[in-house]
Amino acid sequence: MLHLLLTFAGLLFLPEIALAEELNNLGLTGTERGIYTVLLFMVAYGFVMTEEFTHLRKSKPVIFAAAVIWGHVAILAKEAGVSNEELLAAFEHDIEEYAALMLFLLVAMTYINAMSERNVFDALRSWLTRKQFGYKQLFWITGIITFFLSSVADNLTSALLVGAVVLAVGADNEKFVSVSFVNLVVAANAGGAFCPFGDITSLMVWQAGHAEFFDFFKLFIPSVVNYAVPAFFMAQAIPDLQPKANNEVAVILKPGALQICGLFVLTIISAVCFKQFLHLPPFMGMMLGLSVLMLYGYSLKVRYTVEASERFDIFSKVKAAEWDTLLFFFGVVFAIGGLGYIGYLELLSAALYDGLGATTANILVGVISAVIDNIPIMFAVLSMNLDMDLYQWLLITLTAGVGGSLFSVGSAAGVALMGQSNQKYTFFSHLKWTPVIAAGYIASIVVHYLING
Repeated sequence: MLHLLLTFAGLLFLPEIALAEELNNLGLTGTERGIYTVLLFMVAYGFVMTEEFTHLRKSKPVIFAAAVIWGHVAILAKEAGVSNEELLAAFEHDIEEYAALMLFLLVAMTYINAMSERNVFDALRSWLTRKQFGYKQLFWITGIITFFLSSVADNLTSALLVGAVVLAVGADNEKFVSVSFVNLVVAANAGGAFCPFGDITSLMVWQAGHAEFFDFFKLFIPSVVNYAVPAFFMAQAIPDLQPKANNEVAVILKPGALQICGLFVLTIISAVCFKQFLHLPPFMGMMLGLSVLMLYGYSLKVRYTVEASERFDIFSKVKAAEWDTLLFFFGVVFAIGGLGYIGYLELLSAALYDGLGATTANILVGVISAVIDNIPIMFAVLSMNLDMDLYQWLLITLTAGVGGSLFSVGSAAGVALMGQSNQKYTFFSHLKWTPVIAAGYIASIVVHYLING
């Protein structure tokens, strides 16, 4: 991390570098205005990293930074004699990138919200709570469920849903909650790495065309190793006891719950088919799935006479999407896109990938993601137009996805669980297990090399 920051800081004050014509950058990294834009982004991202303490939503500073950065880009382009058409083409490239990502995620979030409102996840929690599993059994069950759930839902949603189960059955055992929450963070990040639907970084690599959909499943065994190694050691700390009996009441699924789960599966298949067979962006398949959900929601309202508060309203599910996250993506895409157009990403690419080599750089990116969110890191890497083979693209998908497990602040799942745990799970309780998580990180990279290298 320190190496990257020192390298990046040094690049700020380098003179302009002649850029490859195909990158179409301004090549104005040595100007005062260019340096100012980088410093502005660093300040904005500093607010993102301290969101837990300032309670300033992460989308707000990066949107501001993105707008100001592109304002400076427009001035620099005009001074460099760049035509309005060329500037607009660069800007529209970022619009295209963001629209594809936002529409895809909006549909996925809407489906998750619909399933949640139909009591799908509450029913799962209720069932696990009533089965009276032992603490060790619950440790493995919740971890495995989170691992597979995060392959189709994002790591934040998966960790929070299963985290509610851990809190429900382990409220009287602080050690169980603490260790289990670490387990959930590792499982959520590892499970999201081997499927394009599981993590934003995987999705971006897939949509960029660097790997086909089924290529990502080559990461399944490395992802399992990444989870299983630390989980094995953490399980030794779980007390071999039985939770106290509780009076959990069975949760009844609302009408259409299972059908909506089935539609979500079909929507995923539709997105894959649009990309693989029709060669269209996968978000079109997702939008098709959204339209089917809308029509099915209408049929629910027609068929079932219930109180207004219990009716299925698709637009309330869209409204409940994580708009702070979606707008954060907007800020990241446009801020990094602006910096890239000035020429900074090419400098960073030369320092990391040309200087260290693809393998070392990709492993380092994963370590950096333990501190900095993996989304801006991955978008920056994708914007560098790197010439890497499938093995390397899968490597960075793996490392960027699971590297956030090293620290509790390295992923949205860890930050959210710290807020949910009532001080039972903290930064330092997670840090205690960082050595075994690091062992899983290294082991997964080795397994990836042995299987896919």
